[in-house]
Amino acid sequence: MKIGLHIVTWDFPGGPTAIGPTLKGIGEAAEEAGLVHLSVMDHWYQMEALAPATEPMMEGYTTLAFLAAHTETIRLGLLVTGVTYRYPGLLAKTVATLDLLSGGRAELGIGAAWYQREHEGLGVPFPPVSERFEILEEAIQVCFQMWSDDDGPFTSKHFQLNETICNPRPISQPRPPVLIGGGGERKTLRLVAKYAEACNLFTSSPNEIAHKLDVLKAHCETEGRDYDTITKTMLSRSNPADVDAVVAEMRDYATLGIDTVIFVPTGDPVAYTQRLGGDLAARLEGL
Repeated sequence: MKIGLHIVTWDFPGGPTAIGPTLKGIGEAAEEAGLVHLSVMDHWYQMEALAPATEPMMEGYTTLAFLAAHTETIRLGLLVTGVTYRYPGLLAKTVATLDLLSGGRAELGIGAAWYQREHEGLGVPFPPVSERFEILEEAIQVCFQMWSDDDGPFTSKHFQLNETICNPRPISQPRPPVLIGGGGERKTLRLVAKYAEACNLFTSSPNEIAHKLDVLKAHCETEGRDYDTITKTMLSRSNPADVDAVVAEMRDYATLGIDTVIFVPTGDPVAYTQRLGGDLAARLEGL
């Protein structure tokens, strides 16, 4: 089992001017610890489940570009891009640019979006959920064409592009990997089976994760997709200071097929990240 890190809060000691240096320290610590994945949220307002919406929140792709300059090996992505936030052609161009500048380390994490308050607050359309899932599938198709040799038009229900030029193209081969976030059984996991290299599930219980993976496996059979080619990731808020407890908890998830556990830091984010390396990383790698 491999380890990732997902940053969700930005109220670092020292205030806004400390965000850049702290983020640099997190990136360096993540590489030193041998992490394989480093992500931030794609929101404009802080999530109200975590803190007031007025708390600090960084724009995602600008933040990843900063991290690209301060890391060398770790894969970078948003967990996950809200499909309503950017026109898909511009999204494809943004991810291609990040991939090029990071040396082929960009990942397109994407989902159907959900945070209605920030849409309404900043004047961004927020279609019904069924329409957002249509947009999600079409946006992935746009990205795939933008990253291919086909520079021609793209026409779908929601998007009409006259030219899908993306120069320079991403350097990841055959393209940047796609991660689709969420565990929706009828639509989200079907899209994972059809399009994605990875999925991300919320930690609930081994039984719930087992059920979600069974649903994904069934969708893979329907789509003619090899289930084993999909990387299975999950979020965790476990305390890495208690190595024995974390290893015991993760053993069941590793047995189910979870490939990567993505930790959400609390307290000092640099110190938290440093604790993910060493003995914990070695023992999880052995699961």
